[in-house]
Amino acid sequence: MAKIKITESLTWHGLLQRAAMVVVSVVVIVWAMPHDKSTYFHVEEGKPWKYAAFNAPYDFPIYKSEAAIQAERDSTMRNYEPYYKRHKEIETQHINKFMTDFSQGINGLSADYLFVIINRLHSLYQQGIIDQKEYAELASDTSKMIRVVDGKQAVSVSLHEIYSPKTAYEQLFMDSKLSQQRAILQKCNLNDYIVPNLVYDRERSEASKNDMLSGIALASGVVLKGQKIVDRGEIVTEKTYRIIESYKRENERRNEDVTQNRISIVGQILYVTILMVCFTLYLNLYRKDYFERPRSVIMIYALIVIFSLLTSLFMRNMVIHVYILPYVMVPIFIRVFMDSRTAFMAHVIMVLICATVLQHPYEFIVVETVAGLVAINSLRELSQRSQLFKTALIVTLATIGVNLAFDWMRADALTQIDYSTYNYLLASGITLLFAYPLLYLIEKAFGFTSDITLIELSNTNNEVLRSMSEVAPGTFNHSIQVANLAGEIANKIGAKAQLVRTGALYHDIGKLSNPIYFTENQSGIDPHETLTDIESAQIIISHVTEGLKMADKYNLPKVIREFIATHHGLGKAKFFFIRYKNEHPDEPVDDLLFTYPGPNPFTREQACLMMADSVEAASRSLPDYTEQSIRQLVERIIDSQVADGFFRECPITFRDIQYAKTVLIEKLKTVYHTRVSYPEEKKG
Repeated sequence: MAKIKITESLTWHGLLQRAAMVVVSVVVIVWAMPHDKSTYFHVEEGKPWKYAAFNAPYDFPIYKSEAAIQAERDSTMRNYEPYYKRHKEIETQHINKFMTDFSQGINGLSADYLFVIINRLHSLYQQGIIDQKEYAELASDTSKMIRVVDGKQAVSVSLHEIYSPKTAYEQLFMDSKLSQQRAILQKCNLNDYIVPNLVYDRERSEASKNDMLSGIALASGVVLKGQKIVDRGEIVTEKTYRIIESYKRENERRNEDVTQNRISIVGQILYVTILMVCFTLYLNLYRKDYFERPRSVIMIYALIVIFSLLTSLFMRNMVIHVYILPYVMVPIFIRVFMDSRTAFMAHVIMVLICATVLQHPYEFIVVETVAGLVAINSLRELSQRSQLFKTALIVTLATIGVNLAFDWMRADALTQIDYSTYNYLLASGITLLFAYPLLYLIEKAFGFTSDITLIELSNTNNEVLRSMSEVAPGTFNHSIQVANLAGEIANKIGAKAQLVRTGALYHDIGKLSNPIYFTENQSGIDPHETLTDIESAQIIISHVTEGLKMADKYNLPKVIREFIATHHGLGKAKFFFIRYKNEHPDEPVDDLLFTYPGPNPFTREQACLMMADSVEAASRSLPDYTEQSIRQLVERIIDSQVADGFFRECPITFRDIQYAKTVLIEKLKTVYHTRVSYPEEKKG
């Protein structure tokens, strides 16, 4: 029951871990995505269309340009007649005032002049007088008409037929009788009795203006769904430009619908979730061990999220073409630190997510998928800087080739091809070279160890190995022999040979603390003769713990420390253990005093090292080196390791173990130069 509960706990923990990775990734990616259907392409009139063929996704009107609409508005406004309301009480009020002010007559003039002036004022008010400032504004248009509202009627009147206070005053003296007495009349301030009686009717005027402007059509045609607008490489004409701008404008209008935007966001969430769940299911089915190393999974998801964010950022701001982003860095990093299949799956998922924010995703998917395949196949093992340069070159040529194929399939003439895209692809290839320094950062951030680091650690001139060659030359020679044997086994069974070789070089560095206590470093003097079996066993066993301390001191990668810890597993220092049991047959033996701290190997590479280490060390004690003796030694030691359960936690098969035996036998025969025994000549 306890085991069942633990299993259930681990299962739920694993499910929560996977769900958390998916949810966080989806939230971050969708948050960065554009949440509308805005168009993210740049178009210039008179330039080639550099995107894929563009067909109308729905019916939309062809909107007129602002200049055309403004011209129609100006033309319409020329026929616009503002409304002015006649106020008869103003005329009555000011004529009555004049009569009151001059009831005694005008000094120097006869009484009949009053009647003449009153008649002239009445005539002016009948014609109509408007505000001086408004008159000046209207007078700029010599053909301007206004509508005079008199009761329930509105009559169009030319501006020449009405007056401003100034022109009305001048008109007053156009009468021959009054003009003769101008000097006397000017002292009467007759302009005080000439005021506007036509007042601007704002409500009617604005209503009339809006009616006229609303009659202007904003569109000059309709584009039907599916109609071809422009093809790749075609020159964008004035009409095409106007249609594309109309499409953008219609998109913006539709995006004002909040409900539609919410539906769009839900669609994005669903799409990204499905892809991320599919990728998580792949890992769960085929690479479940990655979830036991959270940093590995975090790196994969982080790379997908980062490049999705960068794509959304580029598209939101239209800074530069997305092809300049080195998307193939994702499969390269995953291939170097993990495996090819996972690298390709992650790359495809990332490309499909990034494609959703692009206006024309088909070409992007094809180009980047090909780039990822080429990168994975050309970079099987990154052991030299030149390999990355070759990969960048091959990937660049492949992407240019695919893009060129699209151009040739669609262009009517070579002159219609937009070659600016190739500049971005070249720039992406150059940017890909930055993957080399970034590998170091990823190693440190996520705790990986690349083949480049392993090769650097394998350099025998580094501090630890050089010290071993000087202080413990026998151990150093043994480590080199084990590295060669274990590396050959790894190559045979498809394990990581470089990792095994490097781990083998460091597996015995703990012997540097007391090198004289180990047989390979002795020269006739055995210090164990003065020690008890328990003391001797403890010194021999301590080379594992001392090795781990030295690994911490020299900051060796975790994967190398695991080789140090597991190369003896939970085995025993058998020489001293058996001798102690033989010498103390009646005493109980504490096995822990003679047992290595372990753990047992849990990777195929560690199993390769354990087999090679045990066999190489034991082979030195063979009395003679014949094919039979070597075969028996190898069979006995490895079968004993299998029987003791050293490989139970390790994903190594019986077939792999059989291959390992074969490799060890053949290599030891070569090392010790075994020869066929010559027959003896019979005498007599």
